Amino acid sequence: MKKPTIAIDGFSSGGKSTFARAIAARMGLEWVDSGAMYRAVTLWALDNGLVSTEGKLDAEGLVAALPKIDLAALAGDPRLRSVEVNGLVSEVSRLPEVRERLVAEQRAMGAAGGVVMDGRDIGTVVFPDADLKIFLVADPAVRARRRYEELRAAGVEVTPEEVERNIRERDRLDQEREVSPLRRAPDAVELDNSEMTLEEQMKWVEERLR
Repeated sequence: MKKPTIAIDGFSSGGKSTFARAIAARMGLEWVDSGAMYRAVTLWALDNGLVSTEGKLDAEGLVAALPKIDLAALAGDPRLRSVEVNGLVSEVSRLPEVRERLVAEQRAMGAAGGVVMDGRDIGTVVFPDADLKIFLVADPAVRARRRYEELRAAGVEVTPEEVERNIRERDRLDQEREVSPLRRAPDAVELDNSEMTLEEQMKWVEERLR
């Protein structure tokens, strides 16, 4: 029997990756963090002078360089979760050519099923026929607090206000971009995890899968 494909979409810092990783571990599925792929392209662009910390993007240069970016080599870089990359990834990921390359790779990863993938266009673009689609939401203040605690634990110096401003701006950019904007798929089930523990979320998804 083919294992299920589960698509999880939602806003920045909503706990998508933690939730998806837990589902994959418990159910013997492969977890793919699509956001990390976009972060890797952003980090490469930053390191190679194709995007500035102020957000000025050399779109033509980045598109030309896409074929030589080694995503696997950047997968474990701790800077992927930095505030700097977080503030630039929406600008990079809005490029149609970037999304085209990464969506193709994501579809190839899930072609055989047995995948839990989280992102912002998984249920609408990458796997429109996923067996289960979840749209994860949480209050922006809750998401900001989670992200702040995560960054502080990693030794990143940042204020709560900076984190919340960044998250609200990411929300705006993700919903307003022309290519693959963040949307809830019509057949996705919404889960508000603002006040839920991870175990409560796991019980919820197990009930849906049954």
